Amino acid sequence: MELMSDQTDAYRTLEALERLGHKHEVVHDGCRLVWRSFGQGASVVLLHGGHGSWLHWARNIEVLSQRYQLWLPDLPGYGDSDALSDPTMHALVDATLASMTSLLGADGVIPMLGFSFGGLVSARVAARRAGQTPLALLGPGGHGGPRRPIGDLRAWRQAAQRQDGRELGEIMRHNLLMHMVHEPQAIDELAVQIHSVSCQRTRFASKPISHAGGLAKLLEHHHAPLLMAWGQCDVTADPQWAAHALSVNHASCQTHIVPDAGHWVQYEAAQAVNQLLLDWLDAVTTR
Repeated sequence: MELMSDQTDAYRTLEALERLGHKHEVVHDGCRLVWRSFGQGASVVLLHGGHGSWLHWARNIEVLSQRYQLWLPDLPGYGDSDALSDPTMHALVDATLASMTSLLGADGVIPMLGFSFGGLVSARVAARRAGQTPLALLGPGGHGGPRRPIGDLRAWRQAAQRQDGRELGEIMRHNLLMHMVHEPQAIDELAVQIHSVSCQRTRFASKPISHAGGLAKLLEHHHAPLLMAWGQCDVTADPQWAAHALSVNHASCQTHIVPDAGHWVQYEAAQAVNQLLLDWLDAVTTR
C-alpha cells in the first residue's frame, strides 16, 4: 500500500489491518492478482467498488472475520493487482473468476459480497460459477436506473503529482462528500486515506460499465439467496426505485435501505451493515 504518510493515525490503522491478513498472489493470462484473506470458517468473497481496493471493506473485516474466512481481491487494474492487457469487463471477470477458483475451488457454495461496481462483478462471477452463489450487493452498479448527483467531483491528479498532501486531502474530502458519504462528520482521516490511495492506484475504467446497466438481466437468472442494501442518501441510485426494480422477480430477495447513509454504506454505517451481513451470512451458510 502507498499511504499518505502525514496521516499517521490512519496509516497505523491500515498497517494494523494489513498485518491481520495473509496475502495471496495468482497469475491469470499474465495478470497478477493479489488477494488477502482474514479469519477462519466458511469462505466469503468480498469485492470492492470502482476507484477502490480491498480497503473499501476496512471497517467490516475485523467484525466479519470473527465468524468467517474473508477473501478480498484487488480486482485487476486496482490496488496491488496488475492492470489488464485487455481492459474490458469480460477480461476482468475472467481473471477474477479464475483467481477465485484457483484459491477456493470451482465447486461449493461461497457467498459473495459486492460493493458498487463490485456488485456488478459479483453478479457476473456468480452467473458463471458452478452451483448456487448467495449474493449480497451493497449500492450495486449496473442498476440501469436514475442517479441523484449532488455536485461535481474535483480533479485530483495534479495535486497527487505535486505530492501536495494538504490539497489532495481537501479534494478527496470534497469528492467523498459528493459521491461516497452523506454526513460530513463521517469523513475521517481513515476515509480520506483509503479514498486517496485507492483512486491513485485505479487503472480500470469502471464508470461507463456501471452506467450501462445489465444487473437486472443477470439477476433474472439468479436463484440463490439475494440481499441488496443501499444507503438512504446514495447518490448513485434512487434506492427505492432500485430495490423494487431489481427484486421484483425474486420472491425471497431481501432489500434494505440504511437511514442517513450514503453510497459507501458499509463504511459510513459500519455497525448496522456488519450486523445485517452477519445475520444474512449466518442464514445462507446454514441452509
